[in-house]
Amino acid sequence: MSRRVRRRGVQSKDKEKVVISPVFPEAAEDCEILRPGGGGGGGDGAGVAAVDWTCLADDTVVQLFSCLNYRDRASLASTCRTWRLLGSSPCLWTALDLRAHRCGPDTAAALAGRCSHLRRLRFRGADAAAAVMNLQARGLQEIAGDYCRDITDATLSVIAARHEALESLQIGPDPCERITSDAIRHVAMCCTRLRRLRLSGIREVDGEAVGAFARHCPQLDEIAFLDCGSIDESALGKVVSLRFLSVAGSRNLKWATASLAWSKLPNLIGLDVSRTDVSPSAVSRLISLSKSLKVLCALNCVALEEEVNHNPAAFTNTKGKVLLGLFSDIFKGIASLFKGTVVKERGIFGEWRSWENKDKNLNDIMIWIEWILSQSLLRIAETNPHGIDEFWLRQGAALLLSLVKSSQADVQERAATGLATFVVIDDDNAAVDPARAEAVMRNGGIPLLLELAKSCREGIQSEAAKAIANLSVNTKVAKAVADEGGISILADLARSMNRLVAEEAAGGLWNLSVGEEHKAAIAEAGGVKALVDLIFKWYSGIDGVLERAAGALANLAADDKCSLEVAVAGGVQALVMLARWCKVEGVQEQAARALANLAAHGDSNSNNAAVGQEAGALEALVQLTCSQNEGVRQEAAGALWNLSFDDRNREAIAAAGGVEALVGLAQGCSNASQGLQERAAGALWGLSVSEANSIAIGREGGVAPLITLARSDAEDVHETAAGALWNLAFNSGNALRIVEEGGVPALVHLCASSGSKMARFMAALALAYMFDGSDWRQAEYVLCSS
Repeated sequence: MSRRVRRRGVQSKDKEKVVISPVFPEAAEDCEILRPGGGGGGGDGAGVAAVDWTCLADDTVVQLFSCLNYRDRASLASTCRTWRLLGSSPCLWTALDLRAHRCGPDTAAALAGRCSHLRRLRFRGADAAAAVMNLQARGLQEIAGDYCRDITDATLSVIAARHEALESLQIGPDPCERITSDAIRHVAMCCTRLRRLRLSGIREVDGEAVGAFARHCPQLDEIAFLDCGSIDESALGKVVSLRFLSVAGSRNLKWATASLAWSKLPNLIGLDVSRTDVSPSAVSRLISLSKSLKVLCALNCVALEEEVNHNPAAFTNTKGKVLLGLFSDIFKGIASLFKGTVVKERGIFGEWRSWENKDKNLNDIMIWIEWILSQSLLRIAETNPHGIDEFWLRQGAALLLSLVKSSQADVQERAATGLATFVVIDDDNAAVDPARAEAVMRNGGIPLLLELAKSCREGIQSEAAKAIANLSVNTKVAKAVADEGGISILADLARSMNRLVAEEAAGGLWNLSVGEEHKAAIAEAGGVKALVDLIFKWYSGIDGVLERAAGALANLAADDKCSLEVAVAGGVQALVMLARWCKVEGVQEQAARALANLAAHGDSNSNNAAVGQEAGALEALVQLTCSQNEGVRQEAAGALWNLSFDDRNREAIAAAGGVEALVGLAQGCSNASQGLQERAAGALWGLSVSEANSIAIGREGGVAPLITLARSDAEDVHETAAGALWNLAFNSGNALRIVEEGGVPALVHLCASSGSKMARFMAALALAYMFDGSDWRQAEYVLCSS
C-alpha cells in the first residue's frame, strides 16, 4: 500500500508507549543550548556574537523554561546548577501532560519532588492512572485521563481519596467498563469540591451514586455521562446544582421520566442528548417545561431527524431556547444566544473569543458548547452514519475548523482529530471523500492546521499532523499542503522526540510522497534522513511509527534520486533491520516494498548491489515469502525479483533457499492477487537466468505452477510467467517438463491471444527454444501425444 489513513488511533496497553526521558538528565551533550562563550553551528563562529546565557535574569530564564516541553526543559536544566534550580520552580509545574509518555510508579516518583504545586494533570492509560498517587500532588484540581479502558474501581477510588481538592475529573473517551457505581459514589464522598465530572462508557450509574453527588457536592455544576449503559434519570433530577448535563451516546434512558425530572432542575441551562434515541415528545416537553434551559443539543438523534423530515416545522417554536441538531443551522442557533449584539454567524466562535468583557453565563455556555460539539462531532465522524454528507459539507467541516481555534486544549485536539477522521470513508483502502477534503481546504483549513502543527503543545501537533496526513490523500489538498510549506513542517515534526508527533508526521510524509512532484521537496527538507532516523529511534515495539516511516521511504525509494538519498542516510540498513527482526506484518510489508523499490533502478545506481550485500537482507526477504500475509509475500517476492537482476544477488538468493521458497510461493498463488502472481513468476524469471538456478527450479517443481500462471487472465502475469518459461526452456530437461505438464498449449494460447506483445514474444521464444532442431525427440513426443 502506497499510502495510509486512519481514524482516531486506538491505543493499546503496552505496544505503543514511550519511556519518558529522565526529568533532569545529567549528560550535557543532550542539550543543544549554546554554552556560555561557545560558538554554534560549526566553524569558528565568525560573525555570530557570543551570548552569555548565564547573565539572563532569573525570571527571564523561568519564562524561557515555560515555553518548552518537558523534555527540552529537562535538557536545558541540565546545563548548570542555577538553571537546575530554576527549572524546578513551582510555577513551571502547575500543569503536567504525560499522555505521550509511559508513566509508571518509578517515573511518577521521580517527578514527585516537583509536583507539590501541581494543579492540572493529563495522562493516558490505566497504568498511568494507577501511578498518579506516586506524584504526591495533593493539591490537584483537574485530572483528565485518556484511553483508560482498564481502569478499575480501586484505582479511581484511590485517586479520589488522595485528591480531595479535585474540582474536575474527566476519564474517557474509551469506555470505562470496569468502573461501577461504587467508585462513582466514592468520588462524590471524597471530592466535595467537585465542579465537573465527565465519564465515558460506564455500564450503570445507579441512583445511589448520583444521589451521593446531590448530598456531598454542592458546587457540582456539570455532569457528562457519555456512552453509558444506563443512568438513573430521576436521581439526576435531584442534583439541583447542575447547570450543564450531557448524556450523549447513552442508552436505555427512559425519556418520559428523564424529560420530566430534568425539566425541574432549577439551574440547568445546557442539556446534551446527542447520539441518543431521544423522542420528539421528550424534546418538546423539555422545551416547554424547563424554565432555565437555554441550549438543547441533539446531534445525530435519528428519531428527531425523521420527525423533521416528516414535518419540517416540528421544532420551529423553541420558546427562546436554542435547539442544535443536524437538521438546524448550528452557527445561527449559537449566534442567537447573543441577543442585541450584531455578530457574523459563521464567525461567532471567533468573535466571542475576541471579546474582552464577556457575560459570565454566556461565556460558560459557549465553553460548554465547544466541548460537547467537539465530543459529538468526533463520535459522528468515527461512525460515519449514512446520509451525513450534506451536513459535513454544509456546516460540519466549518464547525470543526471553528473549534480547532478554541482556547480549550482538549477541544482543539478533538476538533483536529475530527478533521482527520470525517474525511476518511474507508480505512483499509485509504479512501478519502474528495468533497469533504476540499471543503476543509475551501474553509481555510490547510494553513490553519499547518499553523497548529507548529504549536509548542505536542498534543495538538500530533492531531494536526494526523489531519494533514489524511487530507493529503486528496491530490488537490496535497498540493495546497506543499504550497503552504507543509512538507518542511512535517519533516521537522518527524524529528520530534515525542513518538505520537513523529508517527503522525511520518504518516503525512507517507501520503505526500505518493505524488511524484513532492518527492524531491521531501528530500530537500531533510525528510529522508528524518524518516530513517525514526526507524532507529523507535525500533523497539513502536509499530505505528515504523510502518509509516517505512511506507514513506518505500514511496521515496521509487524515485531514482531519492533512492540514493535513502541509501546515503542509512536507509538500507534500517529497512533490512525491519525485514529481519520486526514481526508486525504492516511493517514487514512496507520494509519489503521499500527494499524492492531501492533495488529497482538497475544500472542507474548501486542500491541493488548494496541491498544484496547488507547482512541478512536476502535471507530475510526469502523468509518473508512464507508469511501468512499476502501483502508481505507480494512485496518480498517483488524485492527478490528486482534483486535477482544482479549476478551476485541471484546466486546468493538461491543459496539462501530462494528457489525452494519462490517455487512454493508460485505453487500456492494460483488463486491469489494479480500482484502476487506477477511477482512470484517474476522472481523465478529473474533467478532462472542462471543455468544452475534454472535446473533447480525445474527439479523443485517450478514448471507446473508457471504454466498455471501463464493461463492467468492478467497480461502482467502472462509476461512474467512466459519469461520464466522461456529461460527454463534453455535446459532440455526443463523443456521436456514443460511439454509433459501441458505447457505447449498454454504457450501457443499466449502467442495467439495474449493482449501483451511482450508475453506473445516470450511465449514464441520459449516454443522456439524447445523445438530448435537440436533435439527432435521433444517434437516427436508432442506429435505422438497429439
